[in-house]
Amino acid sequence: MYKKIQRHSQNPRLFPRPAGLQTETTQSNVTTSPLPEKARGRYDVAKTFARHPFAVPIITFLVLAVIFLIVYGVMHRTNALENPNVVVISHDGEKQIVSSKQPTVGALLEKLELQLNEGDVVEPSKATKIQQDDFRINIYRASPIEVVDGGQRMFTFSASTTERSVASQAGLIIYPEDKLIKEPITDFVASGSISERVTIERAKPIEVNLYGSKVTMRTHAMTVKDLLRERKVQLKPEDQVTPGLDSPLAQASLISVVRNGITTVTVEEAVAVPVQSIPDNNLAYGTSAVRQKGAEGKKVVIYEVNTQNGVEASRKIIQETIVRQPVPEIRVIGSNLSGIKGDMALAGISPSDYQYVDHIVSKESGWCPTKWQGEYGKCPAYHGTPTNPNIGYGLCQATPGSKMATAGADWATNPVTQLKWCHSYAIRTYNNWTNAYNFSRCVGDCVQPRTGASIYKRTQWW
Repeated sequence: MYKKIQRHSQNPRLFPRPAGLQTETTQSNVTTSPLPEKARGRYDVAKTFARHPFAVPIITFLVLAVIFLIVYGVMHRTNALENPNVVVISHDGEKQIVSSKQPTVGALLEKLELQLNEGDVVEPSKATKIQQDDFRINIYRASPIEVVDGGQRMFTFSASTTERSVASQAGLIIYPEDKLIKEPITDFVASGSISERVTIERAKPIEVNLYGSKVTMRTHAMTVKDLLRERKVQLKPEDQVTPGLDSPLAQASLISVVRNGITTVTVEEAVAVPVQSIPDNNLAYGTSAVRQKGAEGKKVVIYEVNTQNGVEASRKIIQETIVRQPVPEIRVIGSNLSGIKGDMALAGISPSDYQYVDHIVSKESGWCPTKWQGEYGKCPAYHGTPTNPNIGYGLCQATPGSKMATAGADWATNPVTQLKWCHSYAIRTYNNWTNAYNFSRCVGDCVQPRTGASIYKRTQWW
């Protein structure tokens, strides 16, 4: 056995020796130089430790201890980041309250096996992130609706609250000028159904030659004069209108407005989508849902162009009219302040500032009073406060978090105390929450509201 170990010790692949170490074999003719005194000392210590009967158990214990600490740290951080949110789901005539770690509305509905059928509506949308307690989800079940489009009659299932959304679900193309009327069905026997009815009154398309520019206008107007007045076309005495102003549109396939002796240029411009906001106490504050999609309109601007030597010298507007009306977007805005966002009132924050506070705190911490700077994902359970004074903490990421002690001794865990500090900081630094919001959104040369100092910002803060 001794000779076998000796042969292995001479094989540099299996057990390489430190450079310069003398071999124990006397049969070798190779001359080696002795190790330096310090190296020999370290080697002798290692050699002695390796021969110690408790060497292997000690090393094994240390390795396992390190592995345990790493696994414990990962699990502790994972559990912190998966602190669940309380979610209130209204569906099928009942309220279901669950504690969930799911990141979005869609993921939670899938987890709970809550099915959405044809025409059902969920508010807010399935892509909305769940980032707060007392988060609210509403499922509206579809009912049969009759849609009448001229001589065409069809049925669809819909939970939409606007006539345009119902018609769109039925697969119909609806123009902005079309009129839609929603009413309950009373003639049950004749219609063969018990539901609501959406009736579409189509606007008539009219081709208009406006100073050489051909556009299509859809209208319910009865005469040429009514159409031009509706589209705010201002006629001059020298303008020629064909057919006459009193002509009924039912007989007009083309309307022409001409002004002789001028050169015109027509420019098309988009008309912005108007937004109608409706407060909804069934949705959590800070969430929203679109109940009707909007669409841009279109207007034409006609210029009279003056030329000199064939080159444009000047131009002036002679007509500006909307040829396609915009469709408003109808959006419901959550106004329910249950849960942590209701603490804004307890912290003395004015309701007129809620939107600014919500925006800033959402960007800073996602409304998480226990979040450290640099932590992402779900709101962690309380796991202490940063010892590094350069790491932010809490709802407004106070740096260091201990600053908030001026608002209360329970600053580390009480969101009301944290909001009180946030409120005082906003007033002290920016005069009010509106200024704090505007300053955070400013890019370029920005004026600090309190001091008047000019600060250059490359990007928005929030």
